[in-house]
Amino acid sequence: MIICCGEALIDMLPRKTQAGEAAFAPYAGGAVFNTAVALGRLGTPVQFFSGLSSDLFGDKLRDVLTESHVDSSPAHVSDRPTTLAFVRLTNGHASYAFYDENTAGRMLTEADLPPITADALFFGGISLPVEPCGEAYKALIMREAPTRLTMIDPNIRPGFIRDEAAYRARLNAMLAVADIVKISDEDLHWLTGDSDGAILLGNAATQVVLLTRGAEGVTVITRRGQFDVAAQRAEVVDTVGAGDTFNAGFLTGLDRAGLLTKAGVAQATDDQLRAAAALGARAAAITVSRAGANPPWSREL
Repeated sequence: MIICCGEALIDMLPRKTQAGEAAFAPYAGGAVFNTAVALGRLGTPVQFFSGLSSDLFGDKLRDVLTESHVDSSPAHVSDRPTTLAFVRLTNGHASYAFYDENTAGRMLTEADLPPITADALFFGGISLPVEPCGEAYKALIMREAPTRLTMIDPNIRPGFIRDEAAYRARLNAMLAVADIVKISDEDLHWLTGDSDGAILLGNAATQVVLLTRGAEGVTVITRRGQFDVAAQRAEVVDTVGAGDTFNAGFLTGLDRAGLLTKAGVAQATDDQLRAAAALGARAAAITVSRAGANPPWSREL
């Protein structure tokens, strides 16, 4: 069992009305939410923890989780509003304007943290730079990392960061205890000023770094060395949810190989890690071939 810990929101995606007018359509989203949905659709037992609203958008989020076989019972539900993200697409690449003040997800606190029974925890996304939820997620990974497998994908959105020093301190503390770090080349440069993902292996806990490079694929880095896994060719509609789906595919690969533990990841062979990354790449290729964050079901692979 994997529990995904982080934001759920509504992506307002640009569309055209029948009259040809510009409009926005609401779709369930959020980086960590997308990873949970992708895990459920790939057949991996998964739970979701976040602050969810009791409003109509919160109902939509819970409905999508249920339809995708994700258990949302650990989530903390309140009457605060749901976070909205208005999306602009430029040549298939997404940029965002977030509306997040005083929302159900943003106002999550350490007092709302659930008991954990899952084997592994996944963290990331826009929940980490903001208060008070960022500190709540930090407290959760610090509490659970000594005994459970943890993975983090920072998925850094510089425009969403208000206190860069606090965010860097929190993120560095979380990265230091994570067993698996997935990070894009752009995020790595923002965080470290470096292009070599091996720098993150300086954290004693970290066993695997997944450095993604868009259409060029992913570099899998361990203490033994590194190797590349090619991206799957696809007709790109947009890239919304691509990295999130890759995360789910990689974790699913580990789960299917019986490696979803701290010891399992530390002892995983290059072939086992290559197979997990390849599964992530295949799943991500399907996601980019259709509009919005719409991860594939296992039967589509």
